[in-house]
Amino acid sequence: VQLVESGGGLVQPGGSLRLSCAASGIHFSIYTMGWYRQAPGKQRELVASIIQGSSTKYAESVKGRFTISSDNVKNTVYLQMNSLKPEDTAVYYCNAFHLFTAQTNWGQGTQVTVSF
Repeated sequence: VQLVESGGGLVQPGGSLRLSCAASGIHFSIYTMGWYRQAPGKQRELVASIIQGSSTKYAESVKGRFTISSDNVKNTVYLQMNSLKPEDTAVYYCNAFHLFTAQTNWGQGTQVTVSF
């Protein structure tokens, strides 16, 4: 299993970014795919998750601003982030959780910085 994130960077408050997670070695139908983030000095937290391409869940802090989606053909999960705030600054990680074995895999992370 390999998860490769991309799309992070520096953006001003109110701006947008789209993160991508290219997955290999897995089938989305038996995994929960998620985006987590970890800010300096804080615990890693769930941002959004998606099961079988349709059932989604979001942290309260990002509801209405972030959208998670998946493309089963490209085997890629996306996180569209709009109306970004400085408190969204963190390293964002892609996660794959096997629904039956509970095996968990992580990507290497991508830095998102929201600042003027």
